[in-house]
Amino acid sequence: MGKAVRMVQDWMLPGAIVLGISLYLAYRFMPVLHPYGPALHRLASEGQRLVIALLLFFQFVKVSPHDLRLKRWHLWALLFQGLTFLGLAAVIVWTPEGEVRILLECAMLCLVCPTASAAGVITEKLGGNLAETVTYLVLINVAATLLIPTVIPLVRPSADLGFWQYVGHLAWKVFPVLVLPCLLAWIIRYTTHRLQRRMMRWSAHSFSIWGVGLTLAILLATRALLHSGLGVSAIVCIVSVSVAACALQFLAGRRMGHTPGTAPDRARSITAGQALGQKNTGFLIWLGYTYLTPVTAVAGGLYAIWQNLFNSWELRRAGHQESVESFHNRL
Repeated sequence: MGKAVRMVQDWMLPGAIVLGISLYLAYRFMPVLHPYGPALHRLASEGQRLVIALLLFFQFVKVSPHDLRLKRWHLWALLFQGLTFLGLAAVIVWTPEGEVRILLECAMLCLVCPTASAAGVITEKLGGNLAETVTYLVLINVAATLLIPTVIPLVRPSADLGFWQYVGHLAWKVFPVLVLPCLLAWIIRYTTHRLQRRMMRWSAHSFSIWGVGLTLAILLATRALLHSGLGVSAIVCIVSVSVAACALQFLAGRRMGHTPGTAPDRARSITAGQALGQKNTGFLIWLGYTYLTPVTAVAGGLYAIWQNLFNSWELRRAGHQESVESFHNRL
């Protein structure tokens, strides 16, 4: 039974990627479903938001407010995301319309995008620290809500919305999936301990729930890609940008997790790497569609694929190491 469960966990993320792509292609080649397209798209979008909120709720149920403590790597990661976002935005302002500008916008979004709600789920499975992940998730969502509305009007000055309207739009997008699950979880934590214990038992299913969320994210990403009308060369360029942004952030996070002058801390390195590298790609896709060129949403969909292939590889490697250690312990 243990081997079967481990096999399902090892292959769930790539399986969810294949399933998400297949579901959208099945819809695309079945004209009978096309009249229901808008409703199905809304169902997938709202379903993904619900999954994100549910995953965060289960994480906040397990983490006490007293556990949310600022670490040095939190500040380095915030500086990295904030400064790269601002630096790319400054370059974009002086870049004429065209393919280069679109690629820069793709990179900018990939770098500023907040941490995924599932980052804590993967971090725990890899042996990282859930509380530190959740702390950074809160910090980067607050920072992104302030930074993005300030910068986007400079990058796309033709937008009709003013600064406070941007803040309102983003805050409304963030509140139901970040603040509300946190408040609900901590109200339960301090008022009904029996219900909290039950929720903590249910949180064991977080990884399976994320499989559903990933399927929906890939479905929406496939839709964004096929509706973009991009040529092969443009897609190759966006693939390259999204791969580079993904690799850079996982690597930078791992390095930030090491405190200079001390022995390497594997758990902290994993935690910082997942917090910086694993993105809320649903938010990224929405941001591209809503405020920038819709083509930039494709970068979000591609980033979802790369980060989850990397996560799947990490989980398989961690499972293999655990099996080896268990074998040696029995000797």
